Amino acid sequence: MQVRREPLADQAAELLLGRIRAGEWQLGQRLPGETTLAPQLGVGRSTLREAIRQLAGRGVLASRQGAGVFVTAVDVPEDWDLVLRRVDIVAVIEARLAIEAEAAALAAERRTPVELRAIRRTLAERAEPHTDVEQHVDADLAFHRAVVVSAHNPLLVELFDSFVPRSRTAMVAMLRLRTGFDHAADHDVHDLLHRAIADRDTEAAARLSRTHLQSLKESLT
Repeated sequence: MQVRREPLADQAAELLLGRIRAGEWQLGQRLPGETTLAPQLGVGRSTLREAIRQLAGRGVLASRQGAGVFVTAVDVPEDWDLVLRRVDIVAVIEARLAIEAEAAALAAERRTPVELRAIRRTLAERAEPHTDVEQHVDADLAFHRAVVVSAHNPLLVELFDSFVPRSRTAMVAMLRLRTGFDHAADHDVHDLLHRAIADRDTEAAARLSRTHLQSLKESLT
């Protein structure tokens, strides 16, 4: 597995910790050198050094002058900052569940041809390659907003719009935490939601929206 998203040092640290917990290196064992380990993680040597410094600060690794980097703990408590971030993301997803599952059902019932074209356009824009996490999240939120607008409920749109800044921050954080995120499968789910709305299948639209967000929540708990 390789690091895919920023911040690279944080992700590299978590990948290293995962490999240590999996038993790849035993207590007291020396890690491979930078020239070997950095390419395995898909990062540069300076990023790897920062990741090692993070794990050294957590008591997992220790650098010994002239000897290398050694494993000093194989089972440590999860970083508390990561725990708090996950809690915040879960709260955001729960709120999105309350808003978007009902909006999806209403959109399947009420959407107009113009609104369906907007959903398709934002779905296509969401599928395009993006240079960073923020661009992907913005495209994702644009798709979900198009769905909510198609529900023809001004209050749902107002709730969604008021929630966007908090939702954007949480979703960016989630993608940075989830190094193994399957973007192809995620896009397929959004395409199925679009198809359910196009077919005016209210039950399928609500179910797909609910299941998608619930799976995101469960991946963080």
